[in-house]
Amino acid sequence: MPASPSTARAINDRLALRLLQQEGSLTAGQLKQLTGLSRPTVADLVERLTAAGLIEVVGEAGEQRRGPNAKLYGIVAGRAHLAALDVRTEGVSVMVSDLVGNVLAESSLPIGGDIGTGPAVEQAVALVERVVKESGADRLHTVGIGAPGLIDPATGELRGSTGLPEWHRRLVAALQERFPESRVSVENETNLAALAEQRDGVARDRDTFVLLWLGHGTGAAVVLDGALRRGASGGTGEIGFLPVPGTPGLPSAVDCEGGFHSLAGSAAIVELAGEYGLTVDGTGSHEPVAARVVRGAVELVTEGGEEGGRGAGDGNRAGAGEAGDFLDVLADRIAIGAASVVAILDPGCVVLGGEVGQAGGEALAGRVEERIRRMSPLVTVVRPSGLGGVAVLRGALLTARDKAQDELFAPPER
Repeated sequence: MPASPSTARAINDRLALRLLQQEGSLTAGQLKQLTGLSRPTVADLVERLTAAGLIEVVGEAGEQRRGPNAKLYGIVAGRAHLAALDVRTEGVSVMVSDLVGNVLAESSLPIGGDIGTGPAVEQAVALVERVVKESGADRLHTVGIGAPGLIDPATGELRGSTGLPEWHRRLVAALQERFPESRVSVENETNLAALAEQRDGVARDRDTFVLLWLGHGTGAAVVLDGALRRGASGGTGEIGFLPVPGTPGLPSAVDCEGGFHSLAGSAAIVELAGEYGLTVDGTGSHEPVAARVVRGAVELVTEGGEEGGRGAGDGNRAGAGEAGDFLDVLADRIAIGAASVVAILDPGCVVLGGEVGQAGGEALAGRVEERIRRMSPLVTVVRPSGLGGVAVLRGALLTARDKAQDELFAPPER
């Protein structure tokens, strides 16, 4: 049964808006070419979308022909403003953008664990208010939040997790109260990082992959056939609880100590680095200590070569030998978790995400890939994150933009 004229118009309008989102500004001629629609049909949809305040003329295209230049059309960026939050155990980062993703303002704030739930929530909300004011936005259409912990697939709410501050859960409700006209949603931080790597990072060519998060804690995100998989209870990727050899015990339902977290969490990485004489000053940098020590090891190996003498360098500074040994042992640990995921899912690609994954670069990713190759017959490439810690904020912004555009671009109900 053919679509009604109104349905066909709605489909064409949505197609044109999606192309303008993906490609940027386009002429009517380019829209005709990309959509396959007739010239009169494109002219009609351009008129409709302009009248609706969704697109506007943003410039001219200098085409190689006589006559006036063709008008360039683009999405009205100021039609809606969005906020993205990356909520961590130790603080929060905020970014505000327009509808096409142009960042207008951003800031971060450390939040100590000893200040109490109420003051922590107040500080976080005040930060969001300040960044919104700096952006010039009068209101927020959509707020996307990335946080550690489980997201209930039925309600979309952040569930309590052992070891996470109570202010994480309270923050979502506080933001909804402060911005009652905004659509506020929360997603697991690792899932958002994977979406960002798929759209803007190293997994752009992959419909199926696993992102292994290496930061303060450990986690994994699973993307199969282009879709993010959350699991029956929202717990897909809770790899920190994976029982592994090399730990003194087993994890429990309320504590991941003894699981993969004990091998590859930030505290474990820093402790391992100390065994090889690799230390860094923990002050004066926003980069986590674990990421800094891994980056330092990679630099030592790169500068001194894998064959560099042990103890090279001055003072307590380890040499290339110690740095290479540290990266080897760290790769052994990471490969245990990665190989377990590969054996079950056969994703073909594992991205080492988070600040540590980015800091390790190809040096760490190559070592992990080699170990997986020895442990599994399933061909798997391992790539370092292209976005690192900012992937969560980027993923939150992308999901907020998608939600806003889905609503704003939807055809009106009749």
